[in-house]
Amino acid sequence: MKYVKHIAATTALAATVATSAMAGTLVINSDASDPAPKEAWAEIINRFEQANPDIEVKYNLYDHESYKTTIRNWLVTSPPDVVFWYAGNRMKAFVDRGLFEDVSDMWTANGMNEDFAAAQPAMTVNGKQYGVPYTYYQWGVYYRKDIFEQYGISEPKTWDELKAASATLKENNVAPFTIGTKYLWTAAGWFDYINMRTNGLDFHIELMDGKVPYTDDRVKKTFANWAELVEPGYYLENHASYSWQEAQPFLYNGEAAMYLMGNFITPNFPKELDGKMGFFQFPSIDPSVGMAEDAPMDTIHIPSKAKNKEDARKFLAFVALPENQQLINEMLLQIPTNNKAKAKSDPFLDKGVAMLGSADGTAQFYDRDTDPAMATEGMKGFQEFMVHPDRIEKILERLEKTRQRTFK
Repeated sequence: MKYVKHIAATTALAATVATSAMAGTLVINSDASDPAPKEAWAEIINRFEQANPDIEVKYNLYDHESYKTTIRNWLVTSPPDVVFWYAGNRMKAFVDRGLFEDVSDMWTANGMNEDFAAAQPAMTVNGKQYGVPYTYYQWGVYYRKDIFEQYGISEPKTWDELKAASATLKENNVAPFTIGTKYLWTAAGWFDYINMRTNGLDFHIELMDGKVPYTDDRVKKTFANWAELVEPGYYLENHASYSWQEAQPFLYNGEAAMYLMGNFITPNFPKELDGKMGFFQFPSIDPSVGMAEDAPMDTIHIPSKAKNKEDARKFLAFVALPENQQLINEMLLQIPTNNKAKAKSDPFLDKGVAMLGSADGTAQFYDRDTDPAMATEGMKGFQEFMVHPDRIEKILERLEKTRQRTFK
């Protein structure tokens, strides 16, 4: 049996591997580096190689942050045959530059437009599909049920209840929310939810599409609501020095009580907290505004300049199969994008599937929904606001200049 080659890749090594790839060798660059996805993809690639004994897979594994930076270089210079990426505007940015292969024919030939009906819009640009989605997941608030019980706190359903719970926790020297904003995107989750709960999904998408100024009074209202958590000090101290992973132990050791995060966090929960972790939907701020959710979708794509597109297409078709979607998502504790695959029965997933099923619509996530240049500046602004809320006017003026420059 062949084994999967996990290479701790550097950009130079990846370029070398990609360049030396020949027919029969399939080069895949991945950022699925957390423990659960790492194990899931090792199993999928092993099965793919068994089903295709003439294909050798070279699997290059990167950490998330370096991957986001280096993928732009490989796609232009010396790309692998398959890359891991994200749906929505993150995908569209590469499609618009001609860097991702159109695989619409594969979708049609394999009945994927029906099997991936809910996911299809996020994979489509100008009526064509550019990759295969393999998972999506809910976002929401993960919390310590035992700490809530200790202080007589119920799951907050409204903004006022969330603020009251936070005040109680803070009075008892427990950080209401753990968060690590070192890599910025975690702060974007807070912006997404407060903006969607304040102004609704349609407004949020218009803002993502560059159609609304960041200096608009409705955006200011979002930040005024957010300030009600920032100014009293309800977030973990020094959060700008922690990654999202480094912020987790504060939740697990009881120094913090809640974490707004995606369901990919759940495989990391320590065994000793079995039964003590809970999940609730981000509360309503304005009862007249519908409850939309962030439900990001992870994807795989074929670079336009890939050398082995034939085997790459075989791999994408293999990942699209319901049994493989089910396997991946059982191991990730996430939700398959193929509607013929079932989500694993799990307390967090069951809540997530029900919540997304009744949502008034979904967004991909701030840095996947807006232009990459806007996302970079936007997330810098969100982190700065969480540290210096008094700078909000200057931050919004700066973001508005970026919006005008980006969406000409």
